Amino acid sequence: MIHKILIPVRGDGKGDNVLAHAAALAHRHKSHIEIVHCRARPEDLMPYGVAIPDFLRKQILKHSYQVADLEEVGLRDEVTVLANKLKLDLTGKKVGKAATASFIEEAGRQVDVIKRRGRLCDIIAVAKPDRDRNLGHNTLKSALFHSGRPVLMCPPTSTPPSVLGVSVAIAWNGSAEAARALAQCKSILRAADTISILSNGSDAGPGTSAEDLVAYLALHGIKAGIEKIKSTKKIGAELLRASSEIGADILIMGAYGDSHERETVFGGNTQTIVDTAEMPVLLNH
Repeated sequence: MIHKILIPVRGDGKGDNVLAHAAALAHRHKSHIEIVHCRARPEDLMPYGVAIPDFLRKQILKHSYQVADLEEVGLRDEVTVLANKLKLDLTGKKVGKAATASFIEEAGRQVDVIKRRGRLCDIIAVAKPDRDRNLGHNTLKSALFHSGRPVLMCPPTSTPPSVLGVSVAIAWNGSAEAARALAQCKSILRAADTISILSNGSDAGPGTSAEDLVAYLALHGIKAGIEKIKSTKKIGAELLRASSEIGADILIMGAYGDSHERETVFGGNTQTIVDTAEMPVLLNH
């Protein structure tokens, strides 16, 4: 079961959509959602290497604390309203029995908060990075590379999904990253109604083919079918096309078999999906 989902937020307007995606998953698994407001420390906002008179420094710090307090109150009120709309229990009395949520505050850089908090959760839910506004890339990288947990990347949508994990697609090429994603996401697979293994049949070697994966999952009591995809240099785009065609509501895949820097510069399967996905993707590095 998925018992705990972490959502880091910082008042950038993307938290509502991520919470809606997480709630869809939480209702299916009776999970607890921990919403962490990553509150910047005023000391970290002071200009580095610039001499500031002591009285002015104190005024800036005082104002920064006041602004942060107001932001926290606003976010807490917003979370309460949205949680009620999404039918998430906030009382703390139904944890493990229904979809529940809590809001906590932690000072520090968001990437550091994600590292610490993310290691003791089952899934980290983040917004799909916004390339045009240069937002969210560090959040996704921190969650993927420093937590050791699966990361649910939630695309922007006017109508968030009401359910997630009913029809699941698995991107399979026999790689270590794909195997780790599989191991980390068995709870999603056990709760799914339909599981489709997406494979072009050429990347996996003996013992790691899609047929081998079907047999392995069967040992765990999980039934899956195979969907052959085209062999193409644009595997990322093909995975998204096939997932949409079969009606999958979530795609599970290993992330960044090559380095993140190499994929970002030269293009790669994961980077294509991060940049273009219009469906929720569960990534694992």
